[in-house]
Amino acid sequence: MQYDFLTTERRGNILIVTMNRPEVYNAVHPPMHTEMAHVWDDFASDSSLWVAILTGAGDKAFSAGNDLKHTANGGGGSMPGSGFAGLSQRFDLEKPIIAAVNGFAMGGGFETALSCDIILAADTATFALPEVKVGFFAAASGVQRLSRYVGRLAAHDILFTGRSVGASEALQLGFVNAVVPQAELMSAALQKAEEITSVSPSAVRATKRVLNHMSKLDGLPESLSFSREVIGNLAKTEDFKEGVSAFVEKRKPKWVNR
Repeated sequence: MQYDFLTTERRGNILIVTMNRPEVYNAVHPPMHTEMAHVWDDFASDSSLWVAILTGAGDKAFSAGNDLKHTANGGGGSMPGSGFAGLSQRFDLEKPIIAAVNGFAMGGGFETALSCDIILAADTATFALPEVKVGFFAAASGVQRLSRYVGRLAAHDILFTGRSVGASEALQLGFVNAVVPQAELMSAALQKAEEITSVSPSAVRATKRVLNHMSKLDGLPESLSFSREVIGNLAKTEDFKEGVSAFVEKRKPKWVNR
């Protein structure tokens, strides 16, 4: 399948997926969500592919997350049932995905990385869930996954302030597996992917099947559905409208708390 907003490459049993909207720092809009859902569907059904690597085009951004300008300009479309980037609410994929975070991962971009199974970061990478700065919150699994990976208190600091976290702090907190020089990132990701393809693919699938089941037992799908409900209510507030407008107009928001 040909994609407008992604590129794909096969290397043996490895699939490399690159988010390809560098002009907007690989921000994701509804047509790109749809394409990403399709690419993961195809990956799941192709028995010759055992592991995937997800990265972003260019050397500045993994992904800037939700394309707010597209939203503010009336861009239509909806998110697939499998969630942000076709990943955040997908609990039936039994093959691992490695996030190769080559630059900043903001908002939904960070949540996309958190929805992968292994996160490798360039030493230039930064992470943030800045949604609170524009009137909403990390509803695409950021609240749930970050708090599970680093603990509630550490997550509260990041979620409530929207502050940026550098690669070294990310490693210290434990939500990335390794930090490497930017020039070596894809080599490191391919090496990790080759490690995975050197073991039994059936055993890896079985392992992830159990991990998916654990997420369900933990109530993660239900919590994500609740986040969608809450963000729907938040979208009706004046603060939400002001936050999006201020972002697009590049000014400081004037919060009214209603």
